[in-house]
Amino acid sequence: MIYKDYKGKKLSMLGMGTMRLPTDDKENIDKTQVREMVAYAMEKGINYYDTAWGYHMGMSEPCMGEILSEYPRESYYLATKFPGYDLSNMNSVEEIFAKQQQRLKTDYFDFYLVHNVCDLNINQYVDPKYRVYDYLTRMQDEGKIRHLGFSVHGNIDVMKRFLEVYGDRMEFCQIQLNWLDYSFQDARAKLELLKEINCPVWVMEPLRGGMLCSFEKGEAQELLAARPNENAVSLAFRYLQSFDNIKVVLSGMSNFEQLKDNIKTFETDEPLTKEEISVLYDVAKARTEKIALPCTSCRYCTEHCPMELDIPKLISLYNEHAFTGGGFIAPMALQAIPEEKHPSACIGCRSCETVCPQMIKISEAMEDFAKKLK
Repeated sequence: MIYKDYKGKKLSMLGMGTMRLPTDDKENIDKTQVREMVAYAMEKGINYYDTAWGYHMGMSEPCMGEILSEYPRESYYLATKFPGYDLSNMNSVEEIFAKQQQRLKTDYFDFYLVHNVCDLNINQYVDPKYRVYDYLTRMQDEGKIRHLGFSVHGNIDVMKRFLEVYGDRMEFCQIQLNWLDYSFQDARAKLELLKEINCPVWVMEPLRGGMLCSFEKGEAQELLAARPNENAVSLAFRYLQSFDNIKVVLSGMSNFEQLKDNIKTFETDEPLTKEEISVLYDVAKARTEKIALPCTSCRYCTEHCPMELDIPKLISLYNEHAFTGGGFIAPMALQAIPEEKHPSACIGCRSCETVCPQMIKISEAMEDFAKKLK
């Protein structure tokens, strides 16, 4: 197992995520399978276990608390998160934290995250009346949180706004990073910002929810030929091994075979070369260009929109939603935007299209986006 140094700790670079645990035919967590997977993970050197308040409809934390409590507390590192993705939780930071301690059968958390910082909740996260910053940093000072960090799905501007308030206490940051989202979700900018402030990186969605588990016909043939013992999954992980500031890569392994395969990959440190990474970036560009609109955010369109829509932002969300085939990111971001500024507010006047250098059919995209969101 590859281990990364972090403040005197040796963290397994592969962390076990628990958002996609094995389930039975009634969608309940299969504890027998999870117990077997944790035993194997422990045996093979995984020492980082990540859960959250809302995973598996609230049952991931109790499940992991029950199973991990069968091991010496010092034999693993435990991470969970404050569920600010749901604004109704903002007034309950003290109660939720106490409940998480009960669920996970622990007096302290090795790693605790401000969860899912994004457009939807940034106002609440930075508002002192909700006490999130004050309470969590107090828990940090008291040792009930050994290391405090945050996860982010918002854009770089949201991230900067969060760090203006929390930055002096954030010890690590968890971002969505893979060879496709390096450019498509501009993970590159987040990596550069975190490097500037010397903040270690944790990775979520290394396989983009399974979208990067295979190559389409003709993709990355040179790379596969050069690494005959690898496949799309292992190459996605080898890509992440290429970044010096990444400490933990979280994988939501939902069965024993995935666990075994991923552990095998992380038994050796074999990062991709610059040339090999370039091959993956070419694949990413080809895939996204099939669907994504080529908006450059020049903003000529916004000057001509009678509804004053933030068209570049809406196109960015449209691209994400269309490429992913749905998902939560675009709907979540739109919740932070007034309804009169949603894609459905477009009146189809095409005034924006007369000045678009990329000749994007914006009105058609807004109509399609509105339909996809229904």
